[in-house]
Amino acid sequence: MSLFSLSRFAAVLFKEFVQMRRDHLTFGMMIGIPILQLVIFGFAINADPHNLPTLVEMADESPVARAVLSGMETSDYFDFVGVVTGAEAGDAALREGTANFVVVIPPDFERDIIRGLSPEILISADASDPTAVGAAMGALNGILDTAIRQTLTGPLAAVAARPAPFSVVLHKQFNPEGETAVNIVPGLLAVILAMTMVLITAVAIVRETERGTMETLIATPVRPLEVMLGKILPYVFVGYVQTAVFLVAAQLMFDVPFTGSGLAFFVGFNVYIVVNLALGFLISTLVHTQMQAMQASFMLILPTILLSGFMFPFAGMPGWAQTIGTAIPATHFLRIVRKVMLKGGGMADITGDLRAIVLIGLVITAISLLRYRQTLD
Repeated sequence: MSLFSLSRFAAVLFKEFVQMRRDHLTFGMMIGIPILQLVIFGFAINADPHNLPTLVEMADESPVARAVLSGMETSDYFDFVGVVTGAEAGDAALREGTANFVVVIPPDFERDIIRGLSPEILISADASDPTAVGAAMGALNGILDTAIRQTLTGPLAAVAARPAPFSVVLHKQFNPEGETAVNIVPGLLAVILAMTMVLITAVAIVRETERGTMETLIATPVRPLEVMLGKILPYVFVGYVQTAVFLVAAQLMFDVPFTGSGLAFFVGFNVYIVVNLALGFLISTLVHTQMQAMQASFMLILPTILLSGFMFPFAGMPGWAQTIGTAIPATHFLRIVRKVMLKGGGMADITGDLRAIVLIGLVITAISLLRYRQTLD
């Protein structure tokens, strides 16, 4: 027999192509994942975010004050979305996450500039995500200097020629030292739970199907909802252990604060765990082997990490990417964790994101029950 036969080689090669064509999920992932990575990294990811939502508290309506705000908005870093009338309203917006900045123009701002008193503009920033606000704050002095010199012309040109006609006071809230770990570590819990809960549930259920033990279960009068709950609830305990280990490590190793309501955190992570387990159950109804279950689970991890606001600022993504990110449970749980741990949030502060997770969970559960079959194909 010859050492190498072209016909035998061609037969094996043809067989592999046939097998690849039959395994639709694997073939789809080979094509889909590169395209997904190309689209996300090429269009959705932006490490230098612009158009960050900004509120303003104006105690001076002078042309110079308006020129300052116009210069900030022209830079594309700041997007003025509203007006607040007091410090409490501004702080609440930063805590809720509806604004990244609050700009406070003091009374008699223009008059004090003309008199050479160097008034102060206060800018409060949500520094829980240093990446989101860092670039904007770094460019701010140049933006304001250009705006003020274009406005103070004619008789006021002498004022503009003097150095620093006004000063900017930056108040970094929720992470005053700008430590990356304070932002990343709380968000990491959302990614860890999503990755492990989905994968464990999907693989465990598919494993029973491969071993034939699912036939016995299907032969019983157990209903789909009962099967679903019975399969996913034991893994809630696993999520409890992971969360407890995470919280202890976050405090001891990274000195991440926990300033908010323990009840809000407890409710949020319980709902989030159940939703991810339901997602794992859904995957198990779509695949036939453990390998496919692992492939499908890992495929979901990519958008969870990149489009949830975990690694890159959510506000810096284009609208279509934010829409996709809003449908990801990790996006809302990440906000809950940061609100509770870093911003001192309570139940009232997490209501919107908690409602979104519940809604996503209901949709996943409904699809899972529709996909579940009482008889084997």
